[in-house]
Amino acid sequence: MILTNKIAFITGGSRGLGKNMALSIAKKGIDVIITYNNKKDEALDVVAQIEQAGQRAAALQLNTGDVKSFNSFFKELTKVLKQTFNTDHFDFLINNAGIGINAPFAEMTEENFDLLFNIHFKGVYFLTQKALPFINDGGRIINLSSGLARFSMPRFSAYGSIKGAVEVFTRYLAKELGPRNIAANVVAPGAIETDFSGGILRDNPELNKHVAEITALGRAGLPDDIGGVVAFLCTEEARWINAQRIEVSGGMNL
Repeated sequence: MILTNKIAFITGGSRGLGKNMALSIAKKGIDVIITYNNKKDEALDVVAQIEQAGQRAAALQLNTGDVKSFNSFFKELTKVLKQTFNTDHFDFLINNAGIGINAPFAEMTEENFDLLFNIHFKGVYFLTQKALPFINDGGRIINLSSGLARFSMPRFSAYGSIKGAVEVFTRYLAKELGPRNIAANVVAPGAIETDFSGGILRDNPELNKHVAEITALGRAGLPDDIGGVVAFLCTEEARWINAQRIEVSGGMNL
């Protein structure tokens, strides 16, 4: 009998937080599948880094806001699981893919609201539903939220509200999937220096300074602050953590 490693499936793993999660999870001895929307070269670079570290990895294209594409996506995933990992299941689903659109409430368009909603909630909801037959009993689901679901800042009414929906959804997952011993948790980053929203925090010294001033630990977050937390939730040590919201913000807006 051929024994297989545990496998994590991460949406949006080609850059930013998703890339850091993928590399951090691989360091735990877990194989990794990532998705990308249009950053194929960057995704393949992440795969190469994971393979160089001794784990198996693969990358697949997916628009997480296009629910109608999920059936064909899972057909491709089935092939990759068999060909690359010699299995038909995985263990950890990390719903990370996302975009940043912010505008004052009075100016938010229906088009942009729908785009945020489809990627950050509808896509998460139905991708998780489609993934259920592929997740091993005893697996984990980790959904990404935001500090903006706890505290409020101008221009983020849609994004923060949708992330609040993700948090409620996660508690329902924990309740309904308990009989399969599948735990579901939320990781809620604070303000992190990435290219998210056009790199606004990373590249704007004034905003970066403001975030540092309202954060108890005195700085903006970095991708390395997040990936390790997600990786920990994929370990045996985290087996009794369920239906929890873990904010990783350095203590913003306390």
